[in-house]
Amino acid sequence: RPLHTKRCRRGHRRRRRQAARRQHGGALAHPRARSVQGRDKRSVCASAEGSTAGTASGRSAAAAAMAPAAGKASSAKRGTDVKLPGYTDAQVQKAAASLLKFVGDRDASNKLFEDDEFINMTIALKKMPLQSKKHKPVPLALPHPLHALEGAEVCLFVKDHKGEGHKQGKELVAKFEKNGGVTKVIGLSKLKTKYESYEAKRQLCKMYDLFLADDRILPSLPKLIGKSFFKKKKQPIPIRVTGNLPEQVKRAVECTYMFKNSGTCINIKVATSSFSKKQVAENVRAALLQAAEHIPKKWSNIRGVFLKTPDSVALPIFQTLPEQGMKIAAEPGAKIAA
Repeated sequence: RPLHTKRCRRGHRRRRRQAARRQHGGALAHPRARSVQGRDKRSVCASAEGSTAGTASGRSAAAAAMAPAAGKASSAKRGTDVKLPGYTDAQVQKAAASLLKFVGDRDASNKLFEDDEFINMTIALKKMPLQSKKHKPVPLALPHPLHALEGAEVCLFVKDHKGEGHKQGKELVAKFEKNGGVTKVIGLSKLKTKYESYEAKRQLCKMYDLFLADDRILPSLPKLIGKSFFKKKKQPIPIRVTGNLPEQVKRAVECTYMFKNSGTCINIKVATSSFSKKQVAENVRAALLQAAEHIPKKWSNIRGVFLKTPDSVALPIFQTLPEQGMKIAAEPGAKIAA
């Protein structure tokens, strides 16, 4: 008989269960009992899984605790390797020795060159980075600083309004021992009036070894300081004036800086002519390892690395050949124009 109603279908299922129990001699339990037993089994399995998960979580916690130490060890190991085929410290020392000899011979023949000459590292990229030019430089720590903290001439640009901030900046510097390492404090209003001409800006650039600036006024400085600062790579380094001023000045003096631009060449000061060839090689390695982290595609985008002074030729310490373009085969029978 067709089971048209829900009551008929329920009765049919009940009769089938009763017949099955009679056939197996009552061995089959009631559906509700079976569901209770299933719940008990599931609870036991869940408790077992919970204990297993607890053990696994303990293992994962221990692995997480060990991960930072392993990460530091791997990063330390990875950070000392220059991933450029054929790059050696011996080649860098040969280039440094040639540059130091060139500067020494020139100074001996011409007494006008009394100051130390900077040695620059030039990184040539394969592809132009798709990034806008930024005035905020990237600090690169060096094992042998370019300037001694005691003898460095440091100029600080501060924010002012009608000369008031200029006075506050001088008072702030005077609170620290030896003025916190700052030799001169110049406000924006004084920079606009006293150093308006190109010659005044050029003389200002020559007077000091390093220029610092309040980070709040950094975007407005490029138009005020002129192009002579950019030619000499003496753009102001941003610091937070409200923080620990002596510590920030010390950190700024002990670093060199990488300025990001939209071209394919990056110039970084890595040494002076008073360094030995071993010190030059150590500074080059340290600066190159840190600079590669801020280059798009990192090591794979570096085409060449060179050392030079402002008046010398660029000596290669690493160089690769340009990538060859893909050739397109001509179709059979096609005429190729001469």
